[in-house]
Amino acid sequence: MNTEGLFRPFSLKSLNIKNRIVMAPMTRSFSPNGIPTANVAAYYRKRAEGEAGLILSEGTVINRVSSSNDANIPHFYGTEALAGWKNVIDEVHQAGGSMGPQIWHMGVMDNHRSGWLPAEPFEGPSGLNRPGFNNGKTMTESDIADTIAAFGQAAADAKSLGFDCVEIHGAHGYLIDQFFWEGTNERTDLYGGKTLPERSRFAIEVIKEVRKRVGDDFAVIIRLSQWKPAAYTYQLAKTPQEMEAWLNPLADAGVDIFHCSQRRFWEPEFEGSDLNFAGWAKKISGKATITVGSVGLNGEFLAAFAGESSQPSSLDELMRRMDRGDFDLVAVGRPLLSDPFWPKKIHEGRTDELKGFTKEALAELVLR
Repeated sequence: MNTEGLFRPFSLKSLNIKNRIVMAPMTRSFSPNGIPTANVAAYYRKRAEGEAGLILSEGTVINRVSSSNDANIPHFYGTEALAGWKNVIDEVHQAGGSMGPQIWHMGVMDNHRSGWLPAEPFEGPSGLNRPGFNNGKTMTESDIADTIAAFGQAAADAKSLGFDCVEIHGAHGYLIDQFFWEGTNERTDLYGGKTLPERSRFAIEVIKEVRKRVGDDFAVIIRLSQWKPAAYTYQLAKTPQEMEAWLNPLADAGVDIFHCSQRRFWEPEFEGSDLNFAGWAKKISGKATITVGSVGLNGEFLAAFAGESSQPSSLDELMRRMDRGDFDLVAVGRPLLSDPFWPKKIHEGRTDELKGFTKEALAELVLR
């Protein structure tokens, strides 16, 4: 297979990366009390050494008491946590890599299996984690304003620490996505509504605040998904027209790159075209896009968390779509989690050395 297209440089505003491979954000829970350790820094440095063009951090939560349901998820606030992230980005830069944090608020969550709970109740647009499941409080307008400010502060801190970009987590049923989805947003004020554009107001205000805090020349990414953990086949936008009404206001608010999460990148988003989510987002918005979803492996990531193993798979279909211009960047998750040198092996044609993925890789920060 010809993978030359993966190894072209990419530049956009503050981003200048050597290839089109992005390390996808993957929750690791190796940051006790929210503080990224030296091992976390070594883990990310090793991916830079392995030639990932852009590293997006695991989700790292903003300064809201109930933004996380796990004591070992990293914070992106506070002196100690930010010092830990400074160590991470310095290590990545020393290894020749580029990186952005994925700033995150989980919203209303299930209680963690460890039994740990935040000091205040989970918060979301309507207290719902999924339709019919209330496990938190409804955010007041004051809560919303403070949360928007916290996203902005995290983005400003990312820039001041030396990161190359920032990604806003707006996917997978977490806070921003809870506002998007009518199944979890039952509000009747300005942050609710019957249509997806109406329910996008919170996301738009977050993006505008982030853009204001980082300036015009710093790259801002947002990760979006149609599917929800509680509804894998769900589509927020059921037609290209609905997707246009959803994405273009986000682009106008300040998004530079749409990170379009799918479970399988090859699946078409709408009938009548083989374009995937990232392909449609680029066609509709004109913005750069990242595709993601079971790249390089024969199984999908949700099955992996249930214990299923995956083996390396062909990149031919990925390259066909990329060479056609459907998307600009390719996010790789599990292959990079289990093998930091996956990009280098692909680049050098060492496909016989590629590793599969097993759930055991989730239990450690693999460094070789």
